[in-house]
Amino acid sequence: MAAMEHAYSLEFFPPKTPEGVAKLRAARAQLAQLRPAFCSVTFGAGGSTREGTLSTVLEIRGDGLAAAPHLSCIGGTRESLREVLAEYRSHGIRHVVALRGDLPSGMAEAGEFRYASDLVAFIREETGDWFHIDVAAYPEYHPQARSPQDDLANFERKVAAGANSAITQYFYNADAYWNFIDTCQARGLDLPIVPGIMPIASSNRLARFSDACGAEIPRRSAPSASMSSPISARTWSRVARPACTSIR
Repeated sequence: MAAMEHAYSLEFFPPKTPEGVAKLRAARAQLAQLRPAFCSVTFGAGGSTREGTLSTVLEIRGDGLAAAPHLSCIGGTRESLREVLAEYRSHGIRHVVALRGDLPSGMAEAGEFRYASDLVAFIREETGDWFHIDVAAYPEYHPQARSPQDDLANFERKVAAGANSAITQYFYNADAYWNFIDTCQARGLDLPIVPGIMPIASSNRLARFSDACGAEIPRRSAPSASMSSPISARTWSRVARPACTSIR
């Protein structure tokens, strides 16, 4: 029986220094051997990395890889996001990852958009079907949601607003992912939901990120970088079934 093949996508942060640019180029050259379906590039809080996000996306495309910029709406205005969308379209970008994002430090107001579903609806109003829109999904539910049911309702609103597919927050509990998939299918949500897996590089960073996003930490008190490969590989093996054709 032939081995099952999966599509892979990668996420990068836009570098802020010349040294960071060089490191990203080296890492990207190595990871390109995985033949990723696309690479996405994050968008800083309040658009703080707007130029860096776009320049990184364009460089990735220049290397012959598909690339998608993230776009977050918290702290933004309709006019500022309209400008970003127009800029993306002018470069022929057809794929975005639409997120609520985090409120920039020191900013008290959320801006004209409160939720990712508002952003997805705005993108559709402004650009029709120009963009393929990915949104976020939370198998272990977002910590700011009142309940798993409320979080699922938020996800449904993003889908109803026009999302084409979703990428999950990283997780290490594969059962949570498959339970989420089963629940979505039972509610008629049949869009692709790609599992996200993050290698563990720092236990402190993992704890901080997981506290913010609601991801369950593997059952060891202080996961270390040396545990990264076996934990990530174990999660990977448990989601890499025929029903799951893409992995983040």
